[in-house]
Amino acid sequence: MHRDQLAADGELLSLLVPARADEDGVIDFTRYVLEKLRDENLALKAERDALKSVADRGTRLSDGVKRAILDLIDARSFAEAILAATAAAPAFGADRAVFCIEAADGLAAATSCEGVRLIAPGTVTAVVGPDGMGAILSGGGELLFGRTGYRSLAAFRLRIGSQPALYVLGSLAENRFDGRDCEADLGLFARALERAIRAWLDLPKS
Repeated sequence: MHRDQLAADGELLSLLVPARADEDGVIDFTRYVLEKLRDENLALKAERDALKSVADRGTRLSDGVKRAILDLIDARSFAEAILAATAAAPAFGADRAVFCIEAADGLAAATSCEGVRLIAPGTVTAVVGPDGMGAILSGGGELLFGRTGYRSLAAFRLRIGSQPALYVLGSLAENRFDGRDCEADLGLFARALERAIRAWLDLPKS
Protein backbone atom coordinates (compact mmCIF):
# COMPACT_ATOMS: atom_id res chain seq x y z
CA MET A 1 0.00 0.00 0.00
CA HIS A 2 1.26 3.51 -0.85
CA ARG A 3 1.15 5.08 2.58
CA ASP A 4 1.86 8.65 1.38
CA GLN A 5 -0.91 8.48 -1.20
CA LEU A 6 -3.32 7.03 1.36
CA ALA A 7 -2.49 9.73 3.89
CA ALA A 8 -3.10 12.44 1.27
CA ASP A 9 -6.45 11.01 0.17
CA GLY A 10 -8.91 11.87 2.92
CA GLU A 11 -11.91 10.27 1.17
CA LEU A 12 -10.13 6.97 0.67
CA LEU A 13 -8.82 7.07 4.21
CA SER A 14 -12.32 7.64 5.59
CA LEU A 15 -13.52 4.49 3.86
CA LEU A 16 -10.80 2.38 5.43
CA VAL A 17 -10.65 3.79 8.93
CA PRO A 18 -13.26 2.29 11.31
CA ALA A 19 -15.49 4.51 13.41
CA ARG A 20 -13.54 3.84 16.62
CA ALA A 21 -10.17 2.59 17.70
CA ASP A 22 -9.28 0.17 20.48
CA GLU A 23 -8.74 1.14 24.11
CA ASP A 24 -5.19 2.36 23.39
CA GLY A 25 -6.27 4.41 20.39
CA VAL A 26 -4.50 2.09 17.96
CA ILE A 27 -6.33 1.02 14.81
CA ASP A 28 -5.54 -2.42 13.44
CA PHE A 29 -6.13 -1.95 9.70
CA THR A 30 -5.52 -5.60 8.88
CA ARG A 31 -8.06 -6.80 11.41
CA TYR A 32 -10.57 -4.17 10.33
CA VAL A 33 -10.27 -5.06 6.63
CA LEU A 34 -10.51 -8.81 7.35
CA GLU A 35 -13.63 -8.35 9.48
CA LYS A 36 -15.16 -6.11 6.81
CA LEU A 37 -14.48 -8.71 4.12
CA ARG A 38 -15.86 -11.45 6.36
CA ASP A 39 -19.11 -9.55 6.93
CA GLU A 40 -19.46 -8.84 3.22
CA ASN A 41 -18.82 -12.50 2.43
CA LEU A 42 -21.50 -13.62 4.89
CA ALA A 43 -23.98 -11.15 3.41
CA LEU A 44 -23.25 -12.39 -0.12
CA LYS A 45 -23.67 -16.03 0.98
CA ALA A 46 -27.01 -15.21 2.61
CA GLU A 47 -28.18 -13.47 -0.56
CA ARG A 48 -27.02 -16.41 -2.68
CA ASP A 49 -28.84 -18.93 -0.48
CA ALA A 50 -32.02 -16.83 -0.60
CA LEU A 51 -31.90 -16.64 -4.40
CA LYS A 52 -31.24 -20.38 -4.64
CA SER A 53 -34.24 -21.08 -2.41
CA VAL A 54 -36.48 -18.95 -4.61
CA ALA A 55 -35.19 -20.65 -7.76
CA ASP A 56 -35.66 -24.14 -6.29
CA ARG A 57 -39.19 -23.28 -5.19
CA GLY A 58 -40.02 -21.93 -8.65
CA THR A 59 -38.72 -25.12 -10.26
CA ARG A 60 -40.83 -27.31 -7.98
CA LEU A 61 -43.94 -25.28 -8.75
CA SER A 62 -43.31 -25.46 -12.48
CA ASP A 63 -42.86 -29.23 -12.32
CA GLY A 64 -46.07 -29.48 -10.28
CA VAL A 65 -47.95 -27.48 -12.90
CA LYS A 66 -46.70 -29.76 -15.68
CA ARG A 67 -47.64 -32.95 -13.85
CA ALA A 68 -51.05 -31.62 -12.83
CA ILE A 69 -51.89 -30.48 -16.38
CA LEU A 70 -50.88 -33.87 -17.75
CA ASP A 71 -53.19 -35.51 -15.20
CA LEU A 72 -56.02 -33.28 -16.46
CA ILE A 73 -55.31 -34.35 -20.03
CA ASP A 74 -55.44 -38.00 -18.94
CA ALA A 75 -58.83 -37.54 -17.24
CA ARG A 76 -61.57 -39.59 -18.89
CA SER A 77 -64.58 -38.00 -17.19
CA PHE A 78 -65.70 -34.87 -15.37
CA ALA A 79 -65.24 -36.71 -12.06
CA GLU A 80 -61.65 -37.65 -12.97
CA ALA A 81 -60.86 -34.05 -13.94
CA ILE A 82 -62.10 -32.84 -10.56
CA LEU A 83 -60.13 -35.60 -8.81
CA ALA A 84 -56.96 -34.57 -10.66
CA ALA A 85 -57.50 -30.95 -9.62
CA THR A 86 -58.02 -31.77 -5.95
CA ALA A 87 -55.14 -34.27 -5.91
CA ALA A 88 -52.81 -31.56 -7.26
CA ALA A 89 -52.84 -29.65 -3.95
CA PRO A 90 -49.54 -31.06 -2.55
CA ALA A 91 -47.69 -30.21 -5.77
CA PHE A 92 -48.47 -26.55 -5.15
CA GLY A 93 -47.61 -26.59 -1.45
CA ALA A 94 -51.28 -26.70 -0.40
CA ASP A 95 -52.96 -28.94 2.13
CA ARG A 96 -56.26 -29.14 0.28
CA ALA A 97 -57.89 -28.13 -3.00
CA VAL A 98 -61.58 -27.82 -3.75
CA PHE A 99 -63.83 -26.90 -6.66
CA CYS A 100 -66.49 -24.41 -5.52
CA ILE A 101 -69.62 -23.61 -7.51
CA GLU A 102 -72.38 -21.21 -6.55
CA ALA A 103 -75.60 -22.99 -5.59
CA ALA A 104 -78.41 -23.17 -8.14
CA ASP A 105 -81.17 -25.56 -9.12
CA GLY A 106 -80.27 -28.68 -11.09
CA LEU A 107 -76.73 -29.10 -9.75
CA ALA A 108 -77.26 -32.29 -7.78
CA ALA A 109 -75.49 -34.51 -10.33
CA ALA A 110 -72.54 -32.19 -10.81
CA THR A 111 -71.99 -31.73 -7.10
CA SER A 112 -72.06 -35.42 -6.27
CA CYS A 113 -68.30 -35.67 -6.97
CA GLU A 114 -65.88 -35.58 -4.09
CA GLY A 115 -64.00 -32.29 -3.96
CA VAL A 116 -66.93 -30.18 -5.16
CA ARG A 117 -68.59 -27.72 -2.77
CA LEU A 118 -71.67 -25.58 -3.16
CA ILE A 119 -71.16 -21.97 -2.10
CA ALA A 120 -73.63 -19.14 -1.63
CA PRO A 121 -74.56 -16.97 -4.64
CA GLY A 122 -72.32 -13.93 -4.85
CA THR A 123 -69.33 -15.64 -3.20
CA VAL A 124 -67.18 -15.66 -6.34
CA THR A 125 -67.55 -11.91 -6.82
CA ALA A 126 -66.87 -11.33 -3.13
CA VAL A 127 -63.64 -13.35 -3.31
CA VAL A 128 -62.07 -12.29 -6.63
CA GLY A 129 -64.07 -9.17 -7.47
CA PRO A 130 -66.54 -8.57 -10.31
CA ASP A 131 -63.90 -8.86 -13.05
CA GLY A 132 -60.98 -10.49 -11.25
CA MET A 133 -59.57 -13.88 -12.23
CA GLY A 134 -57.78 -14.76 -9.02
CA ALA A 135 -56.92 -13.72 -5.49
CA ILE A 136 -54.41 -14.69 -2.79
CA LEU A 137 -56.10 -14.57 0.61
CA SER A 138 -55.09 -14.92 4.25
CA GLY A 139 -58.52 -16.10 5.42
CA GLY A 140 -61.90 -17.39 4.30
CA GLY A 141 -61.40 -21.11 4.83
CA GLU A 142 -64.75 -21.51 6.55
CA LEU A 143 -66.53 -19.88 3.61
CA LEU A 144 -64.77 -21.88 0.88
CA PHE A 145 -63.77 -25.12 2.60
CA GLY A 146 -66.40 -25.38 5.29
CA ARG A 147 -63.77 -25.30 8.04
CA THR A 148 -61.32 -22.87 9.61
CA GLY A 149 -57.57 -23.24 10.11
CA TYR A 150 -56.38 -22.36 6.63
CA ARG A 151 -53.99 -19.41 6.84
CA SER A 152 -53.27 -19.07 3.11
CA LEU A 153 -55.73 -19.43 0.24
CA ALA A 154 -55.44 -19.08 -3.52
CA ALA A 155 -58.75 -18.77 -5.38
CA PHE A 156 -59.20 -18.63 -9.16
CA ARG A 157 -62.36 -17.94 -11.13
CA LEU A 158 -63.43 -20.73 -13.52
CA ARG A 159 -65.47 -19.73 -16.56
CA ILE A 160 -67.45 -22.90 -17.18
CA GLY A 161 -70.94 -21.75 -17.97
CA SER A 162 -73.61 -19.64 -16.37
CA GLN A 163 -72.78 -20.61 -12.77
CA PRO A 164 -69.81 -18.79 -11.20
CA ALA A 165 -67.16 -21.19 -9.89
CA LEU A 166 -63.76 -21.17 -8.17
CA TYR A 167 -60.77 -23.45 -7.91
CA VAL A 168 -59.41 -22.97 -4.39
CA LEU A 169 -56.20 -24.11 -2.72
CA GLY A 170 -55.78 -23.91 1.04
CA SER A 171 -52.68 -24.16 3.23
CA LEU A 172 -52.28 -24.28 6.99
CA ALA A 173 -49.06 -22.24 6.63
CA GLU A 174 -48.90 -18.47 6.28
CA ASN A 175 -47.88 -16.76 3.01
CA ARG A 176 -47.77 -20.07 1.14
CA PHE A 177 -48.92 -18.63 -2.19
CA ASP A 178 -47.17 -15.27 -2.09
CA GLY A 179 -45.08 -14.24 -5.09
CA ARG A 180 -45.89 -13.46 -8.71
CA ASP A 181 -44.36 -16.68 -10.07
CA CYS A 182 -46.44 -18.81 -7.73
CA GLU A 183 -49.63 -16.95 -8.58
CA ALA A 184 -48.89 -17.18 -12.31
CA ASP A 185 -48.26 -20.95 -12.18
CA LEU A 186 -51.41 -21.60 -10.17
CA GLY A 187 -53.40 -19.35 -12.50
CA LEU A 188 -52.13 -21.34 -15.47
CA PHE A 189 -53.32 -24.58 -13.90
CA ALA A 190 -56.70 -23.00 -13.14
CA ARG A 191 -57.07 -22.07 -16.83
CA ALA A 192 -56.19 -25.65 -17.83
CA LEU A 193 -58.76 -26.98 -15.34
CA GLU A 194 -61.34 -24.58 -16.73
CA ARG A 195 -60.82 -25.92 -20.26
CA ALA A 196 -60.89 -29.55 -19.12
CA ILE A 197 -64.20 -29.07 -17.33
CA ARG A 198 -65.75 -27.24 -20.30
CA ALA A 199 -64.66 -30.08 -22.56
CA TRP A 200 -66.19 -32.80 -20.37
CA LEU A 201 -69.42 -30.85 -19.85
CA ASP A 202 -69.53 -30.12 -23.61
CA LEU A 203 -69.64 -26.37 -23.04
CA PRO A 204 -68.57 -23.86 -25.71
CA LYS A 205 -65.17 -22.21 -25.54
CA SER A 206 -65.11 -18.76 -23.96
